[in-house]
Amino acid sequence: MDISVVIPLLNEEESLPELAEWIARVMRDNNFSYEVIFVDDGSTDNSWNVIQELRAKNDSIKGIKFQRNYGKSAALNEAFRASQGDVVITMDADLQDSPDEIPELRRMIVEDKYDLVSGWKKVRYDNTLTKNIPSKFFNAVTSKVSKIKLHDFNCGLKSYNRKVVKSIEVYGEMHRYIPVIAKWAGFRKIGEKVVEHRKRKYGVTKFGWDRFINGFLDLMSITFVGKFSKKPMHFFGLWGMIFFLIGFLTSLFLIVSKVIDFEYAITNRPTFYIALTTIIIGMQLFLAGFLSELISRNAPGRNAYLVEEKAGLS
Repeated sequence: MDISVVIPLLNEEESLPELAEWIARVMRDNNFSYEVIFVDDGSTDNSWNVIQELRAKNDSIKGIKFQRNYGKSAALNEAFRASQGDVVITMDADLQDSPDEIPELRRMIVEDKYDLVSGWKKVRYDNTLTKNIPSKFFNAVTSKVSKIKLHDFNCGLKSYNRKVVKSIEVYGEMHRYIPVIAKWAGFRKIGEKVVEHRKRKYGVTKFGWDRFINGFLDLMSITFVGKFSKKPMHFFGLWGMIFFLIGFLTSLFLIVSKVIDFEYAITNRPTFYIALTTIIIGMQLFLAGFLSELISRNAPGRNAYLVEEKAGLS
């Protein structure tokens, strides 16, 4: 199968028929074999019934219905597991992403050999104050931290080599950082394509200010896990030793000062309490690293590594 189109949705019954017909037209025009996987993330409207009606007319349309709302990451993860296409393309269900972008997104994966191509909505029709400015700041910070040169990490329109979606796990609210997850999994050829951003035709946006706050917390989490999930002692142990040494050297200075000047009052000085606190923090960090290392070494996936290819081995 050439393409799997993955579409998470929440209360988008009005846009689904038009979107499904648009995708089908693009696929026919380009002679692609395809499937469209709609993931109903706990909709309270008639979305699931619409999906079933669309499937009755086109057996390339498939659906997954969640019992309740789990979030976009869960929807993508389930669809990635079910997808069968050589190229997987994700897009939003609100008609702000154009299916006309599909052929070029596929070509960049198949011919240019990108692992992942992320859309860049260079011209946006969102509210400047509530979405555009925070989005630019969010993307700039994410690009700086992750060292991935993308302008729009959160764009729903992306294309993936099949190997990528079968190798990564998307959870929590980590869908914003799929390029970062892919990079940590060893898929480093990540590209970008300017895509059309269309005005919302039906419904209302499902995102608010909280996504930016949660987004930065998720970025810290995924950066830490990516670097230190297999070696937590390298992080906690390093900082534990630094804090312990600061406290130890400060204590040593106070003791030497007391020996030189017997009238020197150690416990009356703020330095004494700083030294004591840093020693305790250092020991706690070292202990946290030790416990994390024990957990890591006994975890089921402790020796799970992605092998790109083998020669002479099955």
